[in-house]
Amino acid sequence: MEKQHKRRVRYSGTHPKSYKEKYKEHNPEKYADTIERVIRKGGTPAGMHISICVNEILDFLKIKPGMIGLDATLGYGGHTKAMLQCLEGQGHIYALDVDPIESAKTKERLEKQGFGDDVLTVRLQNFADIDLVTKETGKKFDFVLADLGVSSMQIDNPDRGFSYKVDGPLDLRMNPLKGTSAAERLKEITQEELVGMLIENADEPYAEEIAATVMKWFKKGKDIETTRQMKEVIEEALVYVPKADREEAVKKSCARTFQALRIDVNSEFEVLYAFLEKLPEVLAPNGRVAILTFHSGEDRLVKRSFKQLKDEGIYSDVCKDVIRPSAAECVRNSRAKSTKMRWAIRS
Repeated sequence: MEKQHKRRVRYSGTHPKSYKEKYKEHNPEKYADTIERVIRKGGTPAGMHISICVNEILDFLKIKPGMIGLDATLGYGGHTKAMLQCLEGQGHIYALDVDPIESAKTKERLEKQGFGDDVLTVRLQNFADIDLVTKETGKKFDFVLADLGVSSMQIDNPDRGFSYKVDGPLDLRMNPLKGTSAAERLKEITQEELVGMLIENADEPYAEEIAATVMKWFKKGKDIETTRQMKEVIEEALVYVPKADREEAVKKSCARTFQALRIDVNSEFEVLYAFLEKLPEVLAPNGRVAILTFHSGEDRLVKRSFKQLKDEGIYSDVCKDVIRPSAAECVRNSRAKSTKMRWAIRS
């Protein structure tokens, strides 16, 4: 029987609005002009991620052919590709990611670009377990990179629940096949615990009001299963804010609340603690590490760890001042604005 041709889903109007309708953005090789136009306007094409501070990272890491490296957070693979190009086919990079959906896509994409198993090993593994890589391979790393940001592919895909801007399940897990979703997490914690989470993970000034409103919804038998419902909770919690300021206050509280929930369901601080603790043991003598952070809590942990280990003589040098993306990069990629880069060199 002849297979019937299936037409592409069309969208109304001149521009696609939903994630699934942006078929051109999802095909960068075929529609390069569309991709470039989106990037030129400061946007990130759907299904893509624009790597941040690539030049600054490469300037510091000083990668040479024959070196062994680790990309602790593979993501879309932009940083990985740039580092692989520095190796010129000699050496190897191990890349870790906990997202089974995006890591498989990235591995396939890099293979098509000529970076196969001879130079790249991709592992579905949390970067808290970096020590397992060196135990299995018997090799320490000449350079390590960790980009602690959430990939744009995850943020933009409504099925993942990372953004309040489009409706989707309130999930927020890096690996949607494991652990507890944000919706489930809200059902199992107390009001006091939720207040603490919002303050500790995001410095949320309306933590008390948001937590009280969450509990009020549950007492009334109302669900908080979707990103839109979570936004409605926050709008209700901030209803007393003066009307002129309310829209901006809700927007910022939504961003902070989603950040706090994401950090909690993925145990991000615990993972970062473990990574920083094990890092010196996986670095070769004079090995270099660069870490990109995207909020103050992460940056404080990295700064404190680097300083302490330098004082103990484990690192020979650490950056004295945080490195930020250039103004030009922030214009080209608005998601770069909150980025901070810190580095350290193993003794």
